[in-house]
Amino acid sequence: MHRFFAEQENITDTEISIYGEDVRHIKNVLRLESGEKIEVSDKKGQDYICKISEVSKESVDCEILESFKSKGEAPIEIVLFQGLPKSTKMELIIQKSTELGVKEIVPLVTERCITKINDAKKEDKKIERWSKIAEEAAKQSKRGFVPTISPIMSFKEAIAHLADQDMVLVPYENEDTVGLKSVLRGSSALKVNIVIGPEGGFEESEIDALKEIGAHSVSLGPRILRTETAGFTTSIIVLYELGDLGSI
Repeated sequence: MHRFFAEQENITDTEISIYGEDVRHIKNVLRLESGEKIEVSDKKGQDYICKISEVSKESVDCEILESFKSKGEAPIEIVLFQGLPKSTKMELIIQKSTELGVKEIVPLVTERCITKINDAKKEDKKIERWSKIAEEAAKQSKRGFVPTISPIMSFKEAIAHLADQDMVLVPYENEDTVGLKSVLRGSSALKVNIVIGPEGGFEESEIDALKEIGAHSVSLGPRILRTETAGFTTSIIVLYELGDLGSI
């Protein structure tokens, strides 16, 4: 069954209207017609089984047949603070993190970031593109929630934001005493913040600043992972230990 998202303001107790690019896709690509069933999510964790009642140029109107909490969301909230990587790596990171179940992705500027976006218009365009990638990945993976792509954050801003968080994990290649599993073992955390450095890794002063606010510097094992791999790996381990991976 094909899956789409609708804004909450376009959902009533009995009907859903779909607007935007999905209308063209439904009408011209999939060629769905009145009477056919589709899945619709409100992007916030509520799913609907619907029957198309009318397809027009501007909208697709649907009758709600069934409503239920999305089965595609993990019981734990993961927020990924990702040091800005080079080229299009951020697109891959957003796509795969969405598939895994990450709830929010925060592009992060650290000392060793090569990519830095200092123009507000360019940043807005990047966030818009990244948000579209997240939405498409959420559809494909049958999630009921589209991850938030936050505005680009400086390291100083991230420190202030993370200071009152209970669980902050920082995979660090020079950490040789604390493993990720040992930090997660016995934890009952419902929200986990993961902080990943860019290609060049973190400055030692940045690690010290993170430790000062209670972040856990952890090892992911004896091999050095790329920035685009480290976030996936950490998320998978967290979801396995505290979430729903491997639960069946």
